Amino acid sequence: MQSKTLLELAEMVNGVLVGDGSIVIEGVAPIQNAVSSELTFLDRADRVSLLYRKCKAGAVLVPSNVTPAGFSLIQVPDVLRAFEQIAVFFSPPREESIHGISERSCVHPNVRLGNNVAIGSFAVIEEDVELGDDVVVHAGVQIRAGSQIGEKTVIFPNAVLYRNTVVGRCCIIHSGAVIGAFGFGYDSSQGFHKLSPQLGNVVIGNDVEIGSCSTIDRATYGSTIIGDGTKIDNLVMIGHNCKLGKHNLICAHTGIAGSTTTGDYVVMAGRVGVKDHVHIGDRAVLGAMAGILSDVEPDVRLVGIPATPEKEQMKIQIALQRLPELRKEFKNLVNEVEKIKKIINNH
Repeated sequence: MQSKTLLELAEMVNGVLVGDGSIVIEGVAPIQNAVSSELTFLDRADRVSLLYRKCKAGAVLVPSNVTPAGFSLIQVPDVLRAFEQIAVFFSPPREESIHGISERSCVHPNVRLGNNVAIGSFAVIEEDVELGDDVVVHAGVQIRAGSQIGEKTVIFPNAVLYRNTVVGRCCIIHSGAVIGAFGFGYDSSQGFHKLSPQLGNVVIGNDVEIGSCSTIDRATYGSTIIGDGTKIDNLVMIGHNCKLGKHNLICAHTGIAGSTTTGDYVVMAGRVGVKDHVHIGDRAVLGAMAGILSDVEPDVRLVGIPATPEKEQMKIQIALQRLPELRKEFKNLVNEVEKIKKIINNH
């Protein structure tokens, strides 16, 4: 087990030590789980109360302007980056477990391989596929004919890439993801559901991450596109012919219907639902479970079903909470009106 004194850790991250530098730290943990031999972190000043309620850590990594009493501290400008550096020291990432091409993989003779490609057991690479330098394909992955994978991309076990999928460089595709499956589009004009043409593909930009069991459907014609730097969580569904901009953040259980487009730096929180053929503007933030039924302007924050601006939705929720009280008031008013009507009628 590795250990360092708090002073040594402060020097490692160029932080300012406050308190006892001789404390021995043997690991890191979140506030609620940390014990006396571990370092934890507090990334925001407005969460200081958590330390006094739950923290049993030996020391705390905090922002430079935060000095909670009663704790030994390391103050740093960027808490998350420093905590990551310390966490890696105590738990170094394992080296890649596969090297070269496994004899138990199935690689078509005309596959084009870059330098230092690794392919795991039982992976299937079909004809006319191109893998760039330093690509890692883990066990059980299937990459179908005509696909192209950019350099330094990693594809984890049992992901499936349908034909003609294009993936940029430095991407991560997690286990169980399915890229390029048929879109959910049918011609029902003759009394039955006939699958629409599935002649397009999926094009994924550079530095994209796709979570476990997420699905991105191929375009009917043309391409479904995921922009550079976009990060997609687990269990996300992206429909055919969607075009997502750069650096979007798409959280778990979000469903995006076909032919939707987004600008850059869009955020969709968990379980957002987006109607087909709408556009979401740059830097829009869609809160958890938001239902998007029409185009969204840039730089807005929407919540609720149907989604409305955040402040407006708060007013709606406050009004809904008052409904029982308002109902009683309304009934009282009706009774008073009836009394007044009787008085008027008697005169």
